[in-house]
Amino acid sequence: GAGSLRYGRRACERIGDALRKKPAFHLVVMTSTVLPGATENEIRPVLEQRSGKRCGEGFGLCYSPEFVALGSVVNGLLNPDFVLIGESDRLSGDMLASLYGNLCENSPFVARMNFVNAELTKLSVNTYVTTKITFANMLARICERLPGANVDVVTSALGLDSRIGRKYLKGAVGYGGPCFPRDNLALAFLGRLLGSAATLAEATDSANRQEAQRLAGLVKSKLPRGGVVGILGVAYKPDTDVVEESQGLLLAQSLLAEGISVSVYDPAGMENAQKVLGGSAVFAGSVEDCLRGADVVVIATPWEEFKSISPESLSRQSARRVLIDCWRLLDPEAFETVVDFVALGVGPT
Repeated sequence: GAGSLRYGRRACERIGDALRKKPAFHLVVMTSTVLPGATENEIRPVLEQRSGKRCGEGFGLCYSPEFVALGSVVNGLLNPDFVLIGESDRLSGDMLASLYGNLCENSPFVARMNFVNAELTKLSVNTYVTTKITFANMLARICERLPGANVDVVTSALGLDSRIGRKYLKGAVGYGGPCFPRDNLALAFLGRLLGSAATLAEATDSANRQEAQRLAGLVKSKLPRGGVVGILGVAYKPDTDVVEESQGLLLAQSLLAEGISVSVYDPAGMENAQKVLGGSAVFAGSVEDCLRGADVVVIATPWEEFKSISPESLSRQSARRVLIDCWRLLDPEAFETVVDFVALGVGPT
């Protein structure tokens, strides 16, 4: 959970060397996620040593991490919810705030503070979001055991409370990607390091890591002997090719480890999935190819393309397929006549 500053230090060494040759005041901005204390205690000394200048006098330093989401990076950069700036001095903060003011289209609030508070804020934002996702997933698991319960109904009402809000209250499968798991672990590590355990962050990470195994257990309970599992979606979210810690990929790995035949399809993540899974899985060329030989089909990523799946594409003369809709993209009434339809987060009728 500690992360590494190896590449950040190396970049700052080169920046410091360049600053040594520059007579004008330059601003250096650190955007990578780091543990609290890193900018002041590791980045700043490297820049000062290599440049021969003092921070705040010969050059400025700010910590301003990115809050953009993969798949919507440009929009996130131009229209952020807020801008976070940790500043070495007021002039440096003014310079960066002015840059954002000229760049952003939505005039966001600019939160300015010292380095350590900004570093902790970055970790806290993503950890809070992962906690919210995991809470919704917990509700989904409870709903699945309650006749008549539906997590969408519950979370829609829950999100009306202004103290809570609707974002990230879907109730489906676990979170993945390069940022959420990392920042959650980093905050947990920081708590242990300081002797003040971040137990909520630890519990969130533990609960999230159980999601893929729980889903694998559900799939196996529906799979006939020698059957094939078709997994739709191995990117960790729609509109990106990143598969890091995605639930679809983790599901595939878990099933393949037990000798179960798996076919996967993703609109963008196939190349990256192949690097991880190698030749152990079948890589379908389309949704139809993935469905064709599958006995159990899992919609693991809510790609828009998957909303167009038709009941006819799942119908067959032999034993009925099982369709596990993790994100409740499809209309159960339209599919229940041709498949055994399982929607996560929905209780028995």
